[in-house]
Amino acid sequence: MSIKKVAIVGGGTAGWLAANHLGKVLKNSPDISISLIESPDIPPIGVGEGTVPAIRQSLASFGISETEFIRSCEVTFKQSIKFVNWMDKGRHGEGNFFHHLFDAPNQFGDDLTHYWFAEQQQQAFADMVSAQHRMCELSKAPKSITTPEYQGALGYAYHLNAAKFSELLNKNAQQKFAVKHLLTNVTNVKLAPSGEITALETDKFGELAFDFYVDCTGFESLLIGKSLAVPFVDKSHQLLVNTALTVQVPTREGCEIPPYTLATAHQAGWIWDIALTNRRGVGFVYSNKHMTDGEAVNKLDHYLGGKLSELSYRKLPMKIGHREKFWHKNCVVLGLAQGFLEPLEATSILLTDFAAGYLANRFPQSSSEMAALEKRFNQVMDYAWLRVVDFIKLHYCISDRQDSQFWLDNRLPETIPDTLKERLALWQQFVPHRDDFFTKFEVFDLENYLYVLYGMQYSTRAKPLEGAYYDRAHKQAATIAAMTQHLSAELPQHRALLDKIKQYGLQAI
Repeated sequence: MSIKKVAIVGGGTAGWLAANHLGKVLKNSPDISISLIESPDIPPIGVGEGTVPAIRQSLASFGISETEFIRSCEVTFKQSIKFVNWMDKGRHGEGNFFHHLFDAPNQFGDDLTHYWFAEQQQQAFADMVSAQHRMCELSKAPKSITTPEYQGALGYAYHLNAAKFSELLNKNAQQKFAVKHLLTNVTNVKLAPSGEITALETDKFGELAFDFYVDCTGFESLLIGKSLAVPFVDKSHQLLVNTALTVQVPTREGCEIPPYTLATAHQAGWIWDIALTNRRGVGFVYSNKHMTDGEAVNKLDHYLGGKLSELSYRKLPMKIGHREKFWHKNCVVLGLAQGFLEPLEATSILLTDFAAGYLANRFPQSSSEMAALEKRFNQVMDYAWLRVVDFIKLHYCISDRQDSQFWLDNRLPETIPDTLKERLALWQQFVPHRDDFFTKFEVFDLENYLYVLYGMQYSTRAKPLEGAYYDRAHKQAATIAAMTQHLSAELPQHRALLDKIKQYGLQAI
């Protein structure tokens, strides 16, 4: 049977990312129709306001103008995640921090990690290997007004208003890719005796039959979870935070905008602080097994300078884990319906964009192709999810904080995935190498691990250096230092660039 009619159930960022990815790939197949079915009664969760650099490639491929995107979605540039107090305050000082940068380290050929060890770690690791560290601290933009769209002097992603982002993706999918938008509630999911989904019953349009279904229904997981009964794999024994308090904080006009996500650790979790053009999105993430809800509210109020009573906040329980399968029969799951780990490192939009693009590029033309594609998709996504668990856990288990049971529990061997334990044991003896990462489906790769490991001063055995390497590394470090000085003078302040983009726009590609 040919696949002619595709339903995406659920809107929000996940649904409309899927609509654009599928629409772009299938636009030259006029016999295939895509319908996005969205409830008019369910508001989006909308906590995902941070992205990673891969989103630039997706947006450009959708034909979305970066200028329009920035203007319509309250966008700010994100060049890093700045981790504050993730290490022991007694040993490293109050306010200790490191940057997980988006610009690649070691861009001049040699891995400077060994050189950094030889220089006795006299400066922050990220500061030695990239000019971006200083640009973040100076609140500089990653590009100038004359830089073409989606290009930059430094690597970058975005902070954004998730609701407005969904609206932009919605408009683009309908106008460019002829995606149909149906506002209705799904009241029942009909299954064939063999287990495939045959139709959706809706309150406005009656019964709607499709050949293929994409479940983007969020935590409800209406299709893959409730109807197809694919089990959920719990990861809360490894990732201990399970609750978030979220609040939007107005900012004064003209104030400086940090070009990074601020992630500040506390005794039972961490706080995200994301600056948009006219507000901050703040979230207090914690383990309710290590801190009561009342304590969390008080600590969030303290972080906001005693102003929480003037604001409206939400409490969000987090079910930590993912589906056992991500493609079952004629249904693929994306977004929060696929799973959720926690907001650290902006993994939700990252995994959604990755999975939607992977599905679109291997979309079945007929039912006879689905078994093989299902097997491959599940293998890839399972590997990707497990490696993301490893990377998030890394931030907690190598911390030397001793001030609470939460941080001590995060270092218990039974809470650390075996794959991460094996890598950490290897990296005690050897600096991470490209060969330690086996596939291109490592969502976080060598560069990401280097920034976190040595930002947190992970103990790796230093090796004797060859004179030729030392000389090359010394010159490369000096080149980075010179580049830092140059970019400090040339790049505009972050807010100044955003104001110029709103007034003049960027150079179209």
